[in-house]
Amino acid sequence: MASANTAWSEENFSSSICLDSFSIPVTTPCGHNFCRTCITKFWDGEVQYKCPLCNKIFNTRPDLQVNFLLSDLAAQFRTTAQVKAEDEEEYDVKTVELGKIVSEDQQMIQEIKGKIKEIKDTVEMNKKDADRELADGVQVLTALRRCIEKCQDDHNQMVKERRKSTVKQAEGLIKELEQEIEDLANRSSEMKQLLHTKDHLHFLQAFRSLKSPPPTRDWTTVEVRPPSYVGTSRRSLDQLEETLNMEMKKLPDGELKMVQEYEGCDPDTAHPRLIRSEDGKQLHDGEVVKKLPDNPKRFYFEVHLKDKAAWCLGVAKESINRKSQITETPEKGLWILYFNKDGLVFRDHPVVRLPRRDELQKVGVFVDYDEGLVSFYDVEARVHIYSATGCSFTKPLYPFLGPGRYNYEGNNSDPLIISPVNQTD
Repeated sequence: MASANTAWSEENFSSSICLDSFSIPVTTPCGHNFCRTCITKFWDGEVQYKCPLCNKIFNTRPDLQVNFLLSDLAAQFRTTAQVKAEDEEEYDVKTVELGKIVSEDQQMIQEIKGKIKEIKDTVEMNKKDADRELADGVQVLTALRRCIEKCQDDHNQMVKERRKSTVKQAEGLIKELEQEIEDLANRSSEMKQLLHTKDHLHFLQAFRSLKSPPPTRDWTTVEVRPPSYVGTSRRSLDQLEETLNMEMKKLPDGELKMVQEYEGCDPDTAHPRLIRSEDGKQLHDGEVVKKLPDNPKRFYFEVHLKDKAAWCLGVAKESINRKSQITETPEKGLWILYFNKDGLVFRDHPVVRLPRRDELQKVGVFVDYDEGLVSFYDVEARVHIYSATGCSFTKPLYPFLGPGRYNYEGNNSDPLIISPVNQTD
């Protein structure tokens, strides 16, 4: 079916009698179109039957036929006109709505670009970390390989020397035994010859000299005792461990001045509500605020989080303010990872929101004093969480941590617990 051309004017689909869109259009013999009702009423009031447009007179009243093509086109035109009119009503509203969508899309594009940059920066930072780790690994593993090779050489040399000594001893004894065999064989040969002599005088004289056997060694107590190799490898490994420890001490430790022996720490804490265990390895929220004297050694570093609903941990400069509320940002001398029901963030201006890690059980904090780097790691998953770069360290750093409120989210009573670092990892 042909569709109405929306470029046509309204008069193309209007009756010249009622001036409205065609309603059941019919065609006169002269070729003009009118609404069937309109032309019927027009002729009912006239004496002659003529065309309202060209005034052509018909001798008899024409038998009018419906123009179905024009009827369809007129119907489509009416529909198009109605839709167009309803659109003169929604245009302004849709224009404003469309502008808002465009603005939101642009904002989303900028956010996505920012996320792409963040990901690229993370990848670049990870690449630098990986390159540095590879270089350090080559250095450490090369030294380790040399130590192992030397240990292996020493071990092999010791075993070979013991084996050589045993072989030499056995060969000496065998040579001595073979000599005695030779002496006994010679004596036996002489005695056999003597048995066949008919000279009795010679027999008796020779018998006296052959009767006494040649001097021999008491071999019943002589034996070859190979050295025991049991424990040789163990002693070599112990020596290797001692050598590796000496090599490890030669590696640069950096200048991170954190507490290593918690048993001797000051029992005071940085917040008057916190309670630390006697061994210095657990930290609770005591709910009750206590009055504590000023103490510059109140910061402790924890890594084991258990199933806590809220916590924070990181490192702090020695010079931070301890007498009033602390702004937990690098600008104020604190590098803090913070977690609660809203997610995981790094405290900065603005805060850095990180992917949520509900499975996070243990956090490792690594500080490269010279490089100005503070990195956080998911110890169990062996995944890098976040790194703060370009930090400026001029004074000692100390661990900073907070166990969160005791009743946060209904129950947050579990302590933060110090976990010994596994050197083999």
